[in-house]
Amino acid sequence: MLALGVSGLLAVLSGLGSGHLGVAVLLIGPVLACARLDARRTAAVAASSLILALVAGAASGLMVTPGFGIEFLVLLVGGTLAVRDAARHTADAAALARATEVAQASQNAILRPMAVEFGGIEVYARNRCAVQGASVCGDLYDVVHTPYGVRLLIGDVRGHDLDALRATAATIGAFKDLAYLTPGLADLATALDARLAPELDAEEFVTAVLAEFAPGEVRIVNCGHPAPVRAGKQVRLLEPLEPAPPLGLHPKPQLYRFYLTSGDRLLFYTDGLSEARDANGADFPLLERVGDALAVLSPSDALDTLYAMVSAHTGRAPTDDIALALCRPTSMVTPSPAARPSNPAARREP
Repeated sequence: MLALGVSGLLAVLSGLGSGHLGVAVLLIGPVLACARLDARRTAAVAASSLILALVAGAASGLMVTPGFGIEFLVLLVGGTLAVRDAARHTADAAALARATEVAQASQNAILRPMAVEFGGIEVYARNRCAVQGASVCGDLYDVVHTPYGVRLLIGDVRGHDLDALRATAATIGAFKDLAYLTPGLADLATALDARLAPELDAEEFVTAVLAEFAPGEVRIVNCGHPAPVRAGKQVRLLEPLEPAPPLGLHPKPQLYRFYLTSGDRLLFYTDGLSEARDANGADFPLLERVGDALAVLSPSDALDTLYAMVSAHTGRAPTDDIALALCRPTSMVTPSPAARPSNPAARREP
């Protein structure tokens, strides 16, 4: 309507102006149209401008003059170019929309919400990509039941673009391949790093926590990732004594073993939870809120509650990706020989 209105106004001024305002100025209408409209609507505005130019030329008596013919030709060529430009940017927008849709579908296929139980462990996991305008997010998780026990991976790939999706798929694919073949959890982290390093750019890396569940304990290898929370009689972080760099930066990870009872719950998360800040810059009170959420709620409700708590703390929707994986043992089974600790010297909490 704006483009047509401008064209009509300029046509009136041209018709009444005794030629001082040439009909070529009607090209403003098609130019306005091609900036926002598709090719069909831009062509309609361009055709209207041509018709209005003829009407203005007839009203001013200048239609048969050479100057009018030149200006009308300029208007015709300019309108054609405007239609072509509208078609081009419409095609680009459609291609971008299709690429975004494919990327989102790919990520949804890789990171499906999870609610499974195997090996005496219940696992509930989900993620939320909160960055405005991002087609994909960089958080990831996966869980597999191997001869060495139930193994879980949670990680965070640097970035939110298609490169992050590529690195996410590569990390989960490598984990699925190697988790069944590598007896030691620390060796699994080393193998993942060796597999991912050629796939990552110089500035890319993946923070990750690997966990392996065994009767009465959980074994953890942490590569530059926020420490998981164990909620039971006490709520505490399961932190490594010596931090290791992320995957892709050639860490030398160590295995740590922590006690685990049937009443405990373990929360694995990405830094979108622990580093959420309120208007005054205060961090999300992780241990307190996790303890409150996990104490009385079902696992699925607890994850929803944690997302709501983050939003309440920041006063807005989270501005970073958040992936959560909640695990709880349902039984304590005797381990198979393959599931015994591969590193008896691994550090254990007091």
